[in-house]
Amino acid sequence: MSLSHQEIILIAVILGAVGLILSNRLRSDLVALMALLALAVTGVITPEEAFQGFSRSVIFTLIGLFIISHALEETGVVAWMAGRLQNLSGGKENRLILITMLAGASLALVMNIIAAGAVLLPVVIQAARDSNIRASKVLIPLSYATLLGGTATIFATANIILSGILEDQGLQGLGFTDFFQTGSLLLIAGIGYMIFIGRRLLPDRDSASSAQSLRGSPATLAQNLHNAYQLKDRLWEMEILPGSRLINSTLARANIGQLFGLTVLAIWRGHQAILTPEPDEVFRRGDFLLVLGREERAREFATWGKLTIGRDDGAAGHIPLHDYAVDLTEVIIPPRSNIVGKTLTELRFRSKYRLTTVALWRGGRSYRTDVGKMPLEVGDALLMVGSAQNIRLLQQERDFLVLQSSQLAKPPLPQKAKYAVAITTIVVLMSIFNILPTAEAMLLGAVGMVLSGCLDMDEAYRGISWRVIFLIAGMLPISLALVNTGLAARIGGALVGVVAPFGGLALIAAMFLFTVAFVQVLSGQVTAVIVGPIAVSAALQMGIDPQAIAVATATACSIGFLTPTAHPVNTLMMAPGGYVPKDFARVGGGLTVITFAILMLGMFVFWGVR
Repeated sequence: MSLSHQEIILIAVILGAVGLILSNRLRSDLVALMALLALAVTGVITPEEAFQGFSRSVIFTLIGLFIISHALEETGVVAWMAGRLQNLSGGKENRLILITMLAGASLALVMNIIAAGAVLLPVVIQAARDSNIRASKVLIPLSYATLLGGTATIFATANIILSGILEDQGLQGLGFTDFFQTGSLLLIAGIGYMIFIGRRLLPDRDSASSAQSLRGSPATLAQNLHNAYQLKDRLWEMEILPGSRLINSTLARANIGQLFGLTVLAIWRGHQAILTPEPDEVFRRGDFLLVLGREERAREFATWGKLTIGRDDGAAGHIPLHDYAVDLTEVIIPPRSNIVGKTLTELRFRSKYRLTTVALWRGGRSYRTDVGKMPLEVGDALLMVGSAQNIRLLQQERDFLVLQSSQLAKPPLPQKAKYAVAITTIVVLMSIFNILPTAEAMLLGAVGMVLSGCLDMDEAYRGISWRVIFLIAGMLPISLALVNTGLAARIGGALVGVVAPFGGLALIAAMFLFTVAFVQVLSGQVTAVIVGPIAVSAALQMGIDPQAIAVATATACSIGFLTPTAHPVNTLMMAPGGYVPKDFARVGGGLTVITFAILMLGMFVFWGVR
């Protein structure tokens, strides 16, 4: 049977949306809105159906979840749980991996997966450092633990979407216990795999975050800078000689960055250092400048400005004569940051925060030239120098994740922690025992957080990841169109025709493997919207429990173990762990096979699928 006109348009819209998302040319939430409009304008869905996504229960469930997660962070509940990690790790690698994974999975059960990974990241790095264990040995386990925790709860985004797809077709939705049965087995198996097998496959590699907050001798500083971001041959100390054109000129007027592509990190004057000098700082005769940049540019600047370059110790590189006591820290761009796509120059970062960015780590490579002009991406690591006070101020900003847990800011409302815990517990129990539908329970919890003073309304709005909300609301009409046009049933029928002789487990296995493959290049949220209707339609045609295949498909959306792009929490771990993409495939390959086997067992035991 040939495809209808509407089915052809729908396929074109889906392929176009997937292509644009993979190309990274447009933001995924904008692509989702474009897809919504394309389906409405071409008549594949009605205007009313196009905007139904914004009124679906999945959207309000997610809004409530974001607000509750934010309240747990603001009241210090998450920080308290994370702090226990350092006390329990005991300095042993196996034990640290176990505690890290238990902590990550526990948080993922009741809050957003990305938030769980982000709040634990600095603490895990500090615990690893205190235990003399490299961060590369614990950050992939942290990422995988949050993903596995998401398979055991209704509160993961893909799980909420699949439940909504069932309800849209007049079927019973899913609850907490539906996921906890199989998810708990996956979590136990995943932790066991990482402790006994996976940890042996983890790289034992230095990362940029291994050299934060450094003080000490000039030689130590230069060596640590080299180890962190390969800066040994880019660090120069220059003395302003008599007759230099820099004398009595300000840093702004000298325009050193624009003319030579160099960064002035500090000035040594008399017996003290001026860190991250202000634009109006006036140069004086006899000042020493600590400059970062390429050798040819540094020597050109020295000739132009009548400066002399300090001594060069061949083995250790260009060693500053003075101890600048630079505070060095690493800052990660988290997935929900509002500065993604912007440059540090556009943000006026140096003048606003009085911190200097000396290098950027992306994709396993250090960039040290024109960093301020590079559009920022999720997972970028920025190496910054400046005073400890300014670093602490940066920690207050939600668009930056400072990897310096020893100086983490105190939560603003610790006295409200008990209310946040009580409200979250009530919400979870309501969901477990079906006292209220999940969407209503989550919104009740969000309102409770505001009424109890854990958050005010402005803070509640700031805690919502609106990009995720618009992405899902914009993509949900695709799910509806797949059902209404009959395309989901058509694809599901073709799949059933292939696997029917092998039984229901074969269908679930096929959907699981297809979904896992899709997730490695797209987010689990987008995958759930597209694959979910097909899976449910196939289950109905084959006569197996649609709730079972929905759980299996939603679980597959969390099995993002093979690539760093499979889930934002993987991307978040890349730079601080010093990982390269193949690390995830090497460690995650075996875990993917194990989760597949355990899920099939769970489908047989708990859901009776044969």
